[in-house]
Amino acid sequence: MDVLTSLGTRRSFQPDKACKSLLTRENLCYTTAAVGLSPRKGHFRLESGYQDGMWLDLDPLFVLPRRIQPFIEVLAERLRQYNIEAVCGPLVGGAFLAQVVASLLDIDFYYAERFVPDVRDTLFSVEYRIPHGVGGMVRGKSVAVVDDAISAGSAVRGTLAALRSHGAKPVALGALLVLGTQAEQYCREQGLALEYIAQLSYDVWLPEECPLCASGVVLDDMGAPTQTPGSH
Repeated sequence: MDVLTSLGTRRSFQPDKACKSLLTRENLCYTTAAVGLSPRKGHFRLESGYQDGMWLDLDPLFVLPRRIQPFIEVLAERLRQYNIEAVCGPLVGGAFLAQVVASLLDIDFYYAERFVPDVRDTLFSVEYRIPHGVGGMVRGKSVAVVDDAISAGSAVRGTLAALRSHGAKPVALGALLVLGTQAEQYCREQGLALEYIAQLSYDVWLPEECPLCASGVVLDDMGAPTQTPGSH
């Protein structure tokens, strides 16, 4: 795969040589393999409504926090430059990541819950909502939205909409892994910064353009209410 990595450091965090050697795409992939994660091949309908031939769930990474702590520390330092007052992540993996980033930067932490409509016949139809008890606390604050992985970005888009509905001011997106180029395009359109550890080439298709549909490959709906929430 074509891989773009951006491994600089900013401000107070100064990783030693051992940490720098860890922060590579190969070691990020090794870390996922070490906890039993590997991409599933098949034919998947993503939460966004797009379709693809690979599914990668990073949530189990957070079972062993020390394995990904160096990656999160670098991501947190990259987000620090935007003078954010809070971090918000969609459940599940994005919320875990947001809580660690917020702790490292000593700022507020929020999360967004997933709500799947009965009918999903359009792109990005899944909603995300900030819990009522804390929604008013984010008003007027500069916020970064983070997720473990972003491709088409259904979860981060929904989280951004929820934050804006409460009067927050999103300024950046952050991720451990960006799949494809849709996140970059979306951030340009929205005037948001984008920070990540690694980027992998990744293809998604509209349903009417999906070659796997044309080939009759059985479709697995990863955005269904019974599935684990994902960012794709």
